[in-house]
Amino acid sequence: MKTPILSLMAAMTLLASPLHAEEEERGERSRGARVPTLPQYQAECSACHVAFPAGGLPAASWARLMQNLPQHFGTDASLDPATTRQISQWLQANAASGRRAQDTPPEDRITRTQWFVREHHHEISSTTWQRAAIGKPSNCAACHTGAPQGRFSEHDVRIPR
Repeated sequence: MKTPILSLMAAMTLLASPLHAEEEERGERSRGARVPTLPQYQAECSACHVAFPAGGLPAASWARLMQNLPQHFGTDASLDPATTRQISQWLQANAASGRRAQDTPPEDRITRTQWFVREHHHEISSTTWQRAAIGKPSNCAACHTGAPQGRFSEHDVRIPR
């Protein structure tokens, strides 16, 4: 009885290894999909937009965004000091690692990070981005069906027509 279980575990390890090896080779981890989302972060950020994965931006970008919440992309997203501190600490602990941590996206926008551009703009035509159901690149939930739950797997992508 142990043999089938061990065989299954070995097969699962082999299937998972290429993904992890590729991420490790790039010095990255897919933290956004694996790190449990802080409930306060999920509640506060998703009140206006998808709570983007913490691993999508480097710590310096998150620090600037959290320090400028009164002018958060044209909106006052101010929070009480305790919530701001708690979310900031969580974002710092789960920010991008490896090469992603070296990226400095213009305006600290996830949609302008090198990985986002590489993953999205090379595979998706400009006419697709213009569809009414998508509207803008930061509308992750338009295509990533698991985005509201913090899952951004390619396997859950459904591009609206």
